[in-house]
Amino acid sequence: MLLPMSPTDSVFLSVESRTAPMHVGGLQLYRPPSGAGDEYVHELFGSMIDSNDVALLFRRRPRRSISTGWQWAWETDEQFDIEHHVRHNALPRPGRVLELLALCSRLHSTPLDRQRPLWEAHLIEGLADGRFAIYFKIHHALVDGMAAQRILRSTLSTDPAQRKMPAPWAMRPSRPGDPDQPKQSDPDARVEANESEHPVDFSSAMLRAALSSAISLASEAAGLPAVLLQTVRRGLRDEPAPMSFSAPKSIFNVPITGSRRVAAQSWPLERINAVRKAAGSGMTVNDVVLAMCSGALRTYLSALNELPDAPLIAMVPVALRPRERSGGSGGNAVGAVMVNLGTHQSDPADRLRSVHHSMVEGKRALSVMTPIQILAMSGLGMSPLVLQSILGLSGLTRPPFNLIISNVPGPRSSLYLNGARLDGMYPLSIPFDGQALNITCTSYAQDLAFGLTGCRRTVPHLQRLLTYLDEELQALEGSVGIS
Repeated sequence: MLLPMSPTDSVFLSVESRTAPMHVGGLQLYRPPSGAGDEYVHELFGSMIDSNDVALLFRRRPRRSISTGWQWAWETDEQFDIEHHVRHNALPRPGRVLELLALCSRLHSTPLDRQRPLWEAHLIEGLADGRFAIYFKIHHALVDGMAAQRILRSTLSTDPAQRKMPAPWAMRPSRPGDPDQPKQSDPDARVEANESEHPVDFSSAMLRAALSSAISLASEAAGLPAVLLQTVRRGLRDEPAPMSFSAPKSIFNVPITGSRRVAAQSWPLERINAVRKAAGSGMTVNDVVLAMCSGALRTYLSALNELPDAPLIAMVPVALRPRERSGGSGGNAVGAVMVNLGTHQSDPADRLRSVHHSMVEGKRALSVMTPIQILAMSGLGMSPLVLQSILGLSGLTRPPFNLIISNVPGPRSSLYLNGARLDGMYPLSIPFDGQALNITCTSYAQDLAFGLTGCRRTVPHLQRLLTYLDEELQALEGSVGIS
């Protein structure tokens, strides 16, 4: 039986290429429970592949043929093979995080097989400190980054004594009208948005919203011409808006290869919050995160003699409450702000102020729009990226922005998988032609994790950005008087 695929989802399959695989991923690090034997990970793997009773969502594969009118549709894989999708890996010695990230880089580089359901899970052992990891990837046409995180977290518990947790792909009771989504039984595993400190969303979720708006919403927006004119004017004046015309060319804005390199590290939220509080009223955690990225990118590009004279522009997804209008509703909306990162400024305090001003003004510009207008303008701001990729113009024209930086609030409590403590979770996202670097962050318990995903050739020595992020956090602490 064939299930029609939405236009938005089909776009992710249509624009996919060997150099631009369209899957999102996540890396989770676990510490086995006390007293776990040598066979703990092997037994965990056995439980993961023990049954073919898999939820429908994870048995869907794409199909396009004369019977579908050459449009993408979903069909159920009647020869589903759980052992193809769930795999057991071991790291080479010495089993450092460096070897783990090297393996994840290779796994994240490989496109998913379209003849099968578009997901894989890799259980990885061999870390010298006794921990193990799970790398999970799933195609953006199947779910977005936020949904993938929710599915994975629904299999975790706040109780370290709880055992026999279901695998993410296991068939479970469903919500009414949504047979493919797992039931969310753990309230602490919900995504808990705090707009004042975590006002942004995953870049993959933003891209879905942007494409959806460009395809089906923009033409329906009341008053769209006036909003478009205002948005273009703000962009031409280099004012924060969903659209930018001032992003300089950089080494990130060129055609890319299909090979990926990933890097990941966490920092205590306590340190980031301390900078936020000391920097003054109105500052947010996300402002500090963007300032960390700004300083790290400035140092990284300077070391390569590739720092543009003009400041880099980041596309930052934001969640905000739009202005209520007669005949419409308020509610939450997701939009994009093109943020001036202030990379041309040498002082970390100046960069933080530039980022904060840009975010405040950008959110103010969005707050006077309806939800449809927000999506439409954000979609238009993103559309040059898609068009450049389709037309092969990446690197030849001015980029719409230089990179995507996104941040999503995660669970605030420690979580466990069959007694194994989740030590860290790191999102891995999608570089595009003309956008060789993606930075995605997520909070977990007391930490904020950065996941960096880049083209292996275009973004050399990606891991150095982790050092520069750490140095920039220290510099920000010093700039606000934290010793």
